[in-house]
Amino acid sequence: MLDLTRLRVLVAVARHGTVTAAAEALHYAQPSVSHHLARLEVETGAQLVQRVGRGVRLTPAGMLLAERGEEILGRLAAAEEELAEHSGLRAGRVRLAAFPSALGSFVPLAAARFTQDHPDVELQFVEAEPPSALQLLRSGDADLAVVFDYGTASEPDAVRLTPLFTEGLHLVTQPGREGKLVDFAKARWIAGCERCRESLVHRCAAAGFTPDIAFTTDDYVAVQALVAAGLGVTILPDLALRAHRSPAVATVPLEGGGRRVSVAAYGTPPDPPATARLLEFLRTVT
Repeated sequence: MLDLTRLRVLVAVARHGTVTAAAEALHYAQPSVSHHLARLEVETGAQLVQRVGRGVRLTPAGMLLAERGEEILGRLAAAEEELAEHSGLRAGRVRLAAFPSALGSFVPLAAARFTQDHPDVELQFVEAEPPSALQLLRSGDADLAVVFDYGTASEPDAVRLTPLFTEGLHLVTQPGREGKLVDFAKARWIAGCERCRESLVHRCAAAGFTPDIAFTTDDYVAVQALVAAGLGVTILPDLALRAHRSPAVATVPLEGGGRRVSVAAYGTPPDPPATARLLEFLRTVT
């Protein structure tokens, strides 16, 4: 059986990059960290770290174990939180990860209702795009994650998705330049995160052209400023325009599907009471 202390040391080395930084984060002496790593290699029968100059780096086996270890330690911490809540030791805590335009639109409404009904429960937020949010969920650093996909993603392993809604997508241009997607085949384009970029490229390909992506930013305020300045055109979802709508841009709804927004939870139900309650509010405000 893996020793949790040694597993925690390996995770710290993976997270902080060096033995020195891991020792500082854990408040251990450096020799103690090195000892735990050596003992963990004996226990697993695998080389987990290798020396590079004066430092170390994780081997593929080490990276695999560190990734799984982060999930194990996170779930253990989450279990302790849930047990404390059920035992009445404290009011509890709920941590929510969400992408920016969700935090800028419907999430605060759900949070306000949750806090009004449960003032003694600590509610925490972290901004994260879907891949990072799901990792926070797996590692136990988030209890729920608001995520999106464009209709092609399957449900991640051990993650349970609750659909909220499908939001429309819009072509965003300068006023007076509205048109169809194909009308902008020779325009410069502004793209966002990897998933959004894939959707943009796919839609442009269906219209018969490859977009010339000149700017990349996930900031929907900056995107609209770039469009308003005549530096390019883009595609934005409903939530981005709901969170911030510049009066200096024009929008045209696009046909052919949209972006699915869901709430992700880890593992099988039932969820802890406070987590289940926040999920309920997220469903009712959308």
